[in-house]
Amino acid sequence: MKKTQKEEMKKITIAIDGFSSSGKSTMAKDLAQEIGYIYIDSGAMYRAVTLYAMEHGLFNGDEIAVEALKDRMRDIRISFRLDRDAQRPDTYLNGVNVEDKIRSMDVSAKVSRISTLGFVREAMVGRQQEMGKAKGIVMDGRDIGTTVFPDAELKIFVTASPETRAKRRYEELKAKGRKAAYDDILKNVIERDHIDQSREISPLRKADDAILLDNSVMSIPQQKEWLMKQYLQAIQ
Repeated sequence: MKKTQKEEMKKITIAIDGFSSSGKSTMAKDLAQEIGYIYIDSGAMYRAVTLYAMEHGLFNGDEIAVEALKDRMRDIRISFRLDRDAQRPDTYLNGVNVEDKIRSMDVSAKVSRISTLGFVREAMVGRQQEMGKAKGIVMDGRDIGTTVFPDAELKIFVTASPETRAKRRYEELKAKGRKAAYDDILKNVIERDHIDQSREISPLRKADDAILLDNSVMSIPQQKEWLMKQYLQAIQ
């Protein structure tokens, strides 16, 4: 049977890193769908662990019951299933769809603290690397090009001003009918930037061989066109 042009193209690993609410997940999802790759939202995995900790009483304010969470990591099963209507993958925690829950401001306020825990990162990185063994994958996050897939054939690092990212997050939450205050979101964005960049394990940073994209003033169609160009160059 004759292979299609898409099948004949070599499959690569695409790592898209960047700051929170920089639009990297939208870019990664759209690209994966367009080129027929598997999309993995690594940030959703950390959000799912955060939600698990919240729902099981492992937070006391901002303090985490670290040893209790460490003991329960083996009980946390995270998977992704395609929502055929939306043509987007939903996040499942122990068999339950938690896609909406993990996007809440409550989870956003705590996820960076969970992400600083070495045993959490070790567990998530191991699962992410297993998912990417066969290539043909687009994964976005904070340390995909530096820690998870340092040999990825295409690495993108996405940034935008904190104000731009806060506005995007605000509009996204309002569109979903959720309560949102711009000032609170901006404060959260700035706090997450600091935690992500200063954490001891796998801090957020641009890989030396990553291509920088500042999309502060770019439309989604412009971003898609730019990213497709980088992909086509990478597979040559």
